[in-house]
Amino acid sequence: MENANKNIKLLAGYLKKNPNDSFSKFALALELLKLDEVSKARVLFESVLKQDPEYLGVYYHLGKLYERSGRTDDARKMYTWGIELAKKQNNEHTLLELKEALEILKIETEQ
Repeated sequence: MENANKNIKLLAGYLKKNPNDSFSKFALALELLKLDEVSKARVLFESVLKQDPEYLGVYYHLGKLYERSGRTDDARKMYTWGIELAKKQNNEHTLLELKEALEILKIETEQ
């Protein structure tokens, strides 16, 4: 937890200097999730998605966060959109992760 707090301070400092840095926002959101700061992480992930829709990693993590919050329709959208982007970017690893997440969600929600 102490390490997460150090990382949060460091990343927040980067963001203060460059508020449009998608990587720092994304990394900060991941650190906040470690401290169960779900709403703050969601705001950051959604900001990354809005400002940089080509940032592929955000689709999986935002989808998982939506699942965790009971927003299964939004999670399904994130995975589906991420799958399309992963195909476009020829990113097989992320494509497989997103497909698996979508399949598990379908099984869990029986849809």
